[in-house]
Amino acid sequence: MRARTPGPRSFDAVAVGRRETNAWVAYYRHEWVMFLRASVGMVAAGFGMNRRDTLRGAWLVLRANQAWAPFPDNDPDRARELMREFYALVASSSGLDLDPTRAAELEVEWWRVHRAHQHDDDVTTEDLVGALSALYAYVYAVDPQRVRLAATRRVEAMDLSDAWVRRGCSMSDPLLSRERRALVASYAALLDAVDRSRT
Repeated sequence: MRARTPGPRSFDAVAVGRRETNAWVAYYRHEWVMFLRASVGMVAAGFGMNRRDTLRGAWLVLRANQAWAPFPDNDPDRARELMREFYALVASSSGLDLDPTRAAELEVEWWRVHRAHQHDDDVTTEDLVGALSALYAYVYAVDPQRVRLAATRRVEAMDLSDAWVRRGCSMSDPLLSRERRALVASYAALLDAVDRSRT
C-alpha cells in the first residue's frame, strides 16, 4: 500500500485500522488514557489536521465515547453534541463539505444500531452495515453502494470485538489480530471507494 499524506480522502488505512483497534480495546476495558492516545493517532492519521485541532478532535471523540459508554443509562444527546463539535472541527480544518449536525446524527446512529445489535437478535448485521454506509456516504459524498464493502468489513471487525469482549477482554486473545486485519481491510476498502468516486 503506497504512502499517503494524511487527510480525509488520502489517509493511511493501515495506521487508521490499527489505531481504531487500540481505541476499541481501550473503550471496552475502560482505559480512557489509552483511548485518548489511540484517538489522537486515529484523528491524525484519518483527517490530517494540525496538531492543535487533532488534539481537540481526539478529546471530543473521547468525551463522546464516555457519554455513550454506560449501559443502559448513557447520554446519547451529549454524545451527539460532542460529535457535532468534532465534525465542525473536521469541516473547518480538512475541507470536507458537510453539516456537522447531520454527520453527528449519523455517527451516533451507527453506535446505537451496534449496541442494539449486541443485545437484540432482531437488529441484523444488514441494519448495521446500512447505518455505517449512510455515514460514509454522507461524510465522503459518495454513493452508499460504493462504501458497502468498507461498512461490511467494519461490521466484521465489530463482531470480532464483541466476541473478544464476551471472552474476557484478554490482550493475548488472537481475536484482536483478526479484528485489526478486518479494520485495516475496511479502511482500505473505504479509501478505494473514495478514490474511485473522485475519478
